[in-house]
Amino acid sequence: MTLRKARSVWIALALMLTCATASNSRADEGVWTLDNVPKAQLRKRYGFEPSDALLEHLRLASVRFNNGGSGSFVSANGLAMTNHHIAADCIQKLSSREKDYQRHGFYAANYIQEAQCPDLELNVLTGIENVTAQVNKDVRSEMNAAESFAAQRAAMATLEKQCATATGLRCDVVTLYQAGFYSLYKYKTYTDVRLVFAPEIDTAFFGGDPDNFTYPRYNLDVAFVRVYENAKPASQPHFLRWSHSGPKKGELALVTGHPGATNRLNTVARLQYLRDKGYPFTLAYLRRRLATLERFSAQSDENARIARDELQTVQNGLKAISGELEGLRSASLMQRKKAAERELRGSVEKDPAKKAAYGQAWDQIAKAQVELTQFYRERLLLEGAVALDSRLFDIARKLVRLAAEKQKPNAERLREYAEARLPSLELNLFSPAPIHDSLEKATLADSLAFFGEQLGLNNALVQKVFEGREPQQVAEALVSQTRLKDVSMRKQLADGGWQAIRASTDPMIRLALRVDEDARAVRKRYEDNVQGVERAGYAMIAKALFDLKGTSVYPDATFTLRLSFGPTLAYSEQGRNVPWFTQLAGLYDRASQRGQKPPYKLPQRWLDGKSRVKLSTPLNFVLTADITGGNSGSPVVNRAGEVVGLIFDGNIHSLVWTFLYDDQQGRAIAVHSEGIVEALRSIYQARELLAELGR
Repeated sequence: MTLRKARSVWIALALMLTCATASNSRADEGVWTLDNVPKAQLRKRYGFEPSDALLEHLRLASVRFNNGGSGSFVSANGLAMTNHHIAADCIQKLSSREKDYQRHGFYAANYIQEAQCPDLELNVLTGIENVTAQVNKDVRSEMNAAESFAAQRAAMATLEKQCATATGLRCDVVTLYQAGFYSLYKYKTYTDVRLVFAPEIDTAFFGGDPDNFTYPRYNLDVAFVRVYENAKPASQPHFLRWSHSGPKKGELALVTGHPGATNRLNTVARLQYLRDKGYPFTLAYLRRRLATLERFSAQSDENARIARDELQTVQNGLKAISGELEGLRSASLMQRKKAAERELRGSVEKDPAKKAAYGQAWDQIAKAQVELTQFYRERLLLEGAVALDSRLFDIARKLVRLAAEKQKPNAERLREYAEARLPSLELNLFSPAPIHDSLEKATLADSLAFFGEQLGLNNALVQKVFEGREPQQVAEALVSQTRLKDVSMRKQLADGGWQAIRASTDPMIRLALRVDEDARAVRKRYEDNVQGVERAGYAMIAKALFDLKGTSVYPDATFTLRLSFGPTLAYSEQGRNVPWFTQLAGLYDRASQRGQKPPYKLPQRWLDGKSRVKLSTPLNFVLTADITGGNSGSPVVNRAGEVVGLIFDGNIHSLVWTFLYDDQQGRAIAVHSEGIVEALRSIYQARELLAELGR
């Protein structure tokens, strides 16, 4: 289960921890923007050069799930494919005690039966425009880092609003090469998204947390949704046709997806901060959150159901970040990063002009890390909301800040409250998705206890929140007394603006008001003294890189559409050869060997249907394509652009790809296209869906 964004605070933490020295390219390394595909590299290595028409087709057939994953259109009628664990947020919100679609699966044989996801947004990239000059037009040499950053933020907000007004599209100014380059990404947005098919969680996540980030694997981690426009399935001229054979051994495959964040361009000083401060803090939080969710889930079957997605997300985060931290603690990885940094700094030092222009960049970034160590806990606890991990508090904070920011000119607002970003924010804010009091109380009480432990009970911020009460008492009162579960109340407060917010007696709103000044202060300190300094430094490093290597260097991942590629390829591990694909027979064998006990328990319909299954059908396979969190749900296609697989994870050796790509053992893991077809045909008997896929 590859890293993905979700409700859970740890994901926000991961993004806050990441914010760039380039390593030498290795083999099929690279998450390439679609306007800078390394065609020469592909031609030289594989004798294949993708045409502009193919790249445009892949771009328009690729889909970003705005909750943190990827997908693709696979029919002309708006049918989109992704992972089960990306659709799980929707599946969970559609489920109830009476209808548990996570446990029993879901299939709509016709349009009428399809179930609308309450708050899912899908984006399709329609265009990319270089806006570097426009973003930097008001930056002056006499400005300090904070002033420059403020000028850039204002320009980005203006560009996004102008674009959205002129086109009706979602428009995002994307920072690339750590502020060395800016692009305006234009998206067609779909918010009427309906669930079509999802297997049982026991099949989609077979092996559970023990098998996560391992291989061989036996997962049917797939789901299908459909996008609608004007209450009708949206016509999609660009969709990926289904291969009739799947991938072959050693065959080149292409992957289009939306990797969330990598740190390959980070300086050594930044990596040392993550190793010594950022990641250990996050892991401490995740470990206690896992214990809380396990205790909560053990209390009843219903508790286990409502906490299932959150629990799996936290388990995933723990394993992923632990693997990344292990990589940062590896002497060999840090030596390679230091060597690459010395090489680039050396090239700058040799040239007096470059030294004068760029030479101070690394020291500036290092000083910013020293500054960050002074308040990183307060930033993550308050602005990152680790201290107040509650969906209801998140709603309260959004309402408070929405009212406050709307009073300001668009260019002066916090980025997430700029005019062009409000539709996505409001989709989430006014979601009718269920909120469970019992889970809210458990997670909020635990995060408050963590808050007190981290800063001490005598801390002024802690006392401001606790008001002389115990964490459990605070959580009980807040969740029991708030009215923010009522969507109409949220809309009433939003429509009433700042006056309604200030007059509200809702305890969650009052708490959000009480801590907002402190949270904003720590955010401003970070933006002015750390982020602004880093961006200025990285912009200089990016220019040095461009001088040295030009556009042969790809930017770090930014949850924007990228192309990666590589062949299907076996590998060796601890003296044994690991096959490049697994079969459906292995799924049954592994379940039998583990005594049909969770997390290796197959659903009854799989046991009943075994005699119909072609057991030699491939189920999962590995390839060297460069992926990371956010790539979950990415289509794997052959040279003709046909679907041959679906990315859903990486093996344990791929976790260090966040910092450094190495294909000796690191692999992306995908569901085989023929495994999906065989399951739909022989187990689920989903004839209508197969027909739509052309199978």
